[in-house]
Amino acid sequence: MTGNHLVHVVDDDVDVRKSLGFLLATADFAVRLYESATAFLAMATSHLDGCIVTDVRMPGVDGIEFLRQLRSRGHTLPVIVMTGHADVALAVQAMKEGAADFIEKPFDDEVLIEAIRSALDSRNRTEATHPQSAEIRGRLAALSERERQVLDGLVSGLPNKTIAYDLGISPRTVEIHRANVMSKMAASSLSHLVRMALVVESKR
Repeated sequence: MTGNHLVHVVDDDVDVRKSLGFLLATADFAVRLYESATAFLAMATSHLDGCIVTDVRMPGVDGIEFLRQLRSRGHTLPVIVMTGHADVALAVQAMKEGAADFIEKPFDDEVLIEAIRSALDSRNRTEATHPQSAEIRGRLAALSERERQVLDGLVSGLPNKTIAYDLGISPRTVEIHRANVMSKMAASSLSHLVRMALVVESKR
């Protein structure tokens, strides 16, 4: 088993660690389990293989601080962050801190496995998987003013209800605009949408 198939699972919940360890082992990944970010950082060598799957909410060093410490130490392996449904703001923050992806719990097993494969595959390529900023700008230009406002709210980590309140429209209308934004931007997931928006933002 090469390092490209290695997954480090960091979660303070022992049951979650065990179930993820079993799931990933059956998907032919080599798995290492850690009860905290501190435990992972304590063993981290200068060269790490594979990718990390971590919860965003943990006692002590949480997922966001974990990302910051990994980057400050020069570790570049992809990190997939697991978030609760109400943690949109934390998920967006994780992306801004360099997370490769985030997935919302509860999630389908295949969603996690595909996210890991995609993260590992992306690391093996010199080119990033996102389109170039010019192409993303073209998609942004196709959005209506209201759709762009909804996108800005999503990238700011706001839930649908808050976006609806801020814009003076119903949550259902926000859902419709959000679906249109996802379609026009050709985004496969909220994390993909956020990643594209951040690519354009970083080029400004």
